Amino acid sequence: MRTSEAPPSYRAFRGLSAFFWTEVRVQSHESTAMATSMVVQGVLLVFVFILDRSLLPVAFLGAIIFSMFTMGQRLLNEAAYIRIDHKVNELYLASPLTPEAYFLGMAAGVMFVYLTPVVILFVLAEAVVGYALPTVLLLVGTGMLVWLFSASFGYVFSTFFRDNRAIWAYASIVFNGFGVLPPVFYPLSYFPVALQPVALVLPPSAATALLQVSIGATSLPTGAIVLAAGALVAETVAMFLFTIYWARRKVREA
Repeated sequence: MRTSEAPPSYRAFRGLSAFFWTEVRVQSHESTAMATSMVVQGVLLVFVFILDRSLLPVAFLGAIIFSMFTMGQRLLNEAAYIRIDHKVNELYLASPLTPEAYFLGMAAGVMFVYLTPVVILFVLAEAVVGYALPTVLLLVGTGMLVWLFSASFGYVFSTFFRDNRAIWAYASIVFNGFGVLPPVFYPLSYFPVALQPVALVLPPSAATALLQVSIGATSLPTGAIVLAAGALVAETVAMFLFTIYWARRKVREA
């Protein structure tokens, strides 16, 4: 007699909620890390406030997108710490928890906790600048895509290391480099013209370019807008699917 089976999509992410709440409990005790997660954004916003207050609308949007992007670095650190120092990832993955649920539950748990300082930053931005509803909705959409891309990238990146001391340096260079040097905190028009297409295909700067257009801080032709939006969506979906594949492959190699 055949028994009913759960839908494949449910089986694929079995245990997601369990690890999500586990990670929320772990991350919620990291009050110092939550506070320091806003240091770079705070320093840059102070510089903008002192040097050119007219750029505050752009800088606040960039600070929020950058905050969502660096959540991938938090996930990278957490995944590597669990695997290298605690060596309990095999225990997690030997349970009914699936590899993709392990990755996504951890990523969502980190985001849930670190959304608190992001919300505070958004409230401050609304009080100082004030954004129209379409911009706010676009900010939510692009922010979630940037988070999913960075979380996927961070998880995959974490699997290439065997020493946590090496991770801190490389992770900081990668995430701060792609989140600060491109036009995230400043208008795209300030970036070298020849390199602007490159900025439009990098998730953090692609997201902020779309947001800058929405507030009138940057003017882009339709083709450039399509490039930025298409690159952000396509790269996020591709990175997410690859991370699910990679998580399953690493389990088989264990």
